[in-house]
Amino acid sequence: MKPLFHVSALLILFFSAGIRAGDMPVPDAPTPVRAPDEIPIPDPPQLAAKSYLLVDHNSGKVLVESNADERLEPASLTKIMTAYVVFRELGGGNLSLRDQVLISERAWRTGGSKTFIEIGKQVSVEDLLKGMIIQSGNDASVALAEHIGGTEETFADLMNTHARRIGMKNSNFTNATGLPHEDHYTTARDIALVTAASIREFPEYYAWYAVKEFTYNRIKQRNRNRLLWRDESVDGVKTGYTKTAGYCLVASAERGNMRLTSVVMGSQGEAVRTQASLALLNYGFRFYETHKLYAGGQRIETLRIWMGEVEDLPVGPAEDVSVTIPRRTYDKLSAKLVKDRDISAPIVKGAVVGHVSIALEGKEVRRVPLVALRDVAEGGILQKGKDAVLKWF
Repeated sequence: MKPLFHVSALLILFFSAGIRAGDMPVPDAPTPVRAPDEIPIPDPPQLAAKSYLLVDHNSGKVLVESNADERLEPASLTKIMTAYVVFRELGGGNLSLRDQVLISERAWRTGGSKTFIEIGKQVSVEDLLKGMIIQSGNDASVALAEHIGGTEETFADLMNTHARRIGMKNSNFTNATGLPHEDHYTTARDIALVTAASIREFPEYYAWYAVKEFTYNRIKQRNRNRLLWRDESVDGVKTGYTKTAGYCLVASAERGNMRLTSVVMGSQGEAVRTQASLALLNYGFRFYETHKLYAGGQRIETLRIWMGEVEDLPVGPAEDVSVTIPRRTYDKLSAKLVKDRDISAPIVKGAVVGHVSIALEGKEVRRVPLVALRDVAEGGILQKGKDAVLKWF
């Protein structure tokens, strides 16, 4: 996404001991191509599915939802979580794409969709990942789980640990494949969270979700995500199906500076889940736009700090700040900086000192914590005395 933040565009605010808040300008937006009239936002599409969700990847703004917190059987959407755990192991240096995995009888015998790995053979982690992601191979999923966790059950515990860490509050995994189990469930909102984490943390591995076909053991199989052929902006993510779960699809697409992710669970056919996902994506891209306002770790203001070795404390957001708003409403945004308290040394980098409230036509749409961008140690006796007098007055 093209950065919109310019420090030079911000007006400098001067804070005294008694001032707690201040208005701030929103960074300048690109000059839009304006239509004669504002485009009204219609009601979102009503879909034939048990649960669905549309969310902006960069801002986290939910644009459409229906039963998004209902616990449902995820079928092979589970493999998004399985792949994420493998990505974490790769990222942590505990695993290599070149590592060879010995295929067990249990992995070989796993039912459902297959990569057609063979018992007793050695298969690379990379081939197993591609078999799981592109071909939705249950056998490849179990082989990876056993290689990392020793058993699939232990690997499922690892899946749940990561799920809790990233905020998946209504999920429980008992296997790496998504084969039916009464205690195996997730929600549209939760599966969107692990999808976002995969895209954000592991873009190099996420790219495999866009691959349209993969050949292993001389057997070529096509990716089951039909949207990869229908819309060039779609680059993932995963389909799922069992008789009890119905037809499921997580799709993600990037158009210009905006990425949207849709989740459809419990629809009645392949064509239905594909069309429902496309309807959600088109709705979001047509009627909303996303802007990056501030860059993470960059100063957006300087506040007065008392009793410190210096008087000025640079503050800003810890992470990039984006907002998703109706199209052609950027000029109606405003931002206000609010200090939590008077700031006194010592203070450590990353400490929360206030927040920025971002509003659209006066209604708050995001509240972003402001953090100290440097450490400030206590000042000497003279500095403390001077500040004590100034605060007293």
